[in-house]
Order: sequence, then C-alpha cells, then structure tokens
Amino acid sequence: MFARFPSFALALAMTFVGTNVGIGKTMVAVMPVAAFALWRFVIAIVALAPRYRPSAMRRVTGPQWRNLFVQTFFGTFLFTLLMLSGVRMTTATAAGVITATLPACVALLSWAVLREHPSRRTLVSIGLAIAGVALLNLSRADTHGTGASAATGNAWLGNALVLGAVVCEAIYVIVSKRLAAELAAIDICAYTHLIGGAMMLPFGVVGLMAVDYAALTPGHWALIVWYGLAASVFSFFLWMRGIRHVSAQLAGVFTAMVPVAATAYGVIFLGERLAPAQGAALALTVAGIVLAALPRAGSRKTLLPARD
Repeated sequence: MFARFPSFALALAMTFVGTNVGIGKTMVAVMPVAAFALWRFVIAIVALAPRYRPSAMRRVTGPQWRNLFVQTFFGTFLFTLLMLSGVRMTTATAAGVITATLPACVALLSWAVLREHPSRRTLVSIGLAIAGVALLNLSRADTHGTGASAATGNAWLGNALVLGAVVCEAIYVIVSKRLAAELAAIDICAYTHLIGGAMMLPFGVVGLMAVDYAALTPGHWALIVWYGLAASVFSFFLWMRGIRHVSAQLAGVFTAMVPVAATAYGVIFLGERLAPAQGAALALTVAGIVLAALPRAGSRKTLLPARD
C-alpha cells in the first residue's frame, strides 16, 4: 500500500507529529521535559520488543549503525528535547511560524547532501506549503495576540530551541532517506528508539524523581501512552515507509502538515474557531501537499523494493 501511495503515509505521519505538539505542550506543564521524553522511549521500546532479535541486529553493518546513531541523535533524542523545551518557553504561534521553514530547510540540505536538484514542481509545492503555513500562523497571531509572548522573557530562547529542532528534523529526513533503502522501516524504528532510550536515560531518571505522580490523572497517563506510540512507533514507521518512494525534497513538503494538524487539533478538541484567513492558509498548504503527491510519469520505475 505504501509503495503505491507514499504520500498518504508521509501525510499521516506528519499529522501524528502535529497533534503531538499539543499533547506535548499539555504534558510538559505537569512533568519535566526529560521525564516525559523518557516515557516516550520506554513505551516505544516495549512496543517494539519483538524486533530486538540478536540474529537480525548482527546483520546491521557498521556504516548502518553509524547512520542509525546520527538519525537517533538528531531526529529523536535532540529533536524531542529541543521541541518540548521550546514550546514550553514560547507561544504555539511562534513555534508554528518557525516550523514553517522546515520544507525549505529539507530542500536545502537535500541539495547540499544528496545532490537532489529541485524541480520547478518541487519549488512550487514547497512555496505553497510555506506560504500556507506562514499565513496560518499570521492569522493565529492576529487572533490570539502577543500577550503570551510578551509575558515571558524566555520567549527568544524558546524560539531558538524550536529552530534547533527544525534543523534536527531536516537532518533526520536526509539520513532517513539513505537508511530506508537499506533496512526495514520497522527495524529502523526499533533500533533508533533503543539507542535514543539509552541516550535519554541519564536525563530522564533525574526528571522522573521530580514528577508529582499524585497530580497525574488517568487522562494524563492515556496521553503519555498515546504520545509514545504515535510519536515513536506510528509516525516513525509511516515516515520510513513513505520516504523510500519520493525524493527528500518532496518528503519535506509533507512536514507542512505539522502546524496544520496542530491547528486542526485545537479546533476539534480545544474548541478554537477557524477564521477565514486560517481556512485560506490551510487551502494553500493542502494545495502544496497535493501537488507534491501527484504521481509523475514513470515514477513507479524508480521505486525502491519494499523492505518489510
């Protein structure tokens, strides 16, 4: 299915990521960032336990383990810490404006690292996605105002942390493009989260001791479990399956679904109103994603063999 419809896998993966932005912001208000991040890895490792077969892990080559480490460090460990810390210190609107630069960042890195020269169609789809997300966040700024931003003197640091997370995510996209051609998506997911859990353990243990467990409701625990599965398993697996069949630049366009999904989550679950300007922004972003998803003549000839 994902070989025939890679755009569906990529869009769904980034939708999970977008909704998790709101969930993460809720949870870091009741527990330290490192503690919540560690729970994410623990849940993923438990869910993926059947994939940790010594015989299969011995077949992974040294260069592949190095790429897995790089992907883990930037795409899971550092991204998680930077994004959760950033949204805790800045407004959701500011974070959304910054994440709107992700498609362009991916395109620049794919050109520099993978030598993928952007086509006109790719440039147009990237432009539409960026324009849509930028308009979306400008409309949110008009709606919500800047009071929250002005209320905290650490907003500039939060913005810098979110920008760092964007760079980490772009690096993750580039590295995942290479790994997806060599290893099964579910194994990449399992190995990176095992490595990430080991990285997060020293920070998370300290954070766990500072959690007020009496204040956590069953709803909080449900969000923790869902965040761990959606961020570490579902979105990761879908992304690795989808990116095997498109260029890194086109895959980057689908990251525009992150702020779009975050806004939709607010409208559906938090009772926020969708203004006309926001509707126009969503239309622009979806247009860019649809343009990127349209099949090209002869595109099936370039598909990589599926690795399940």
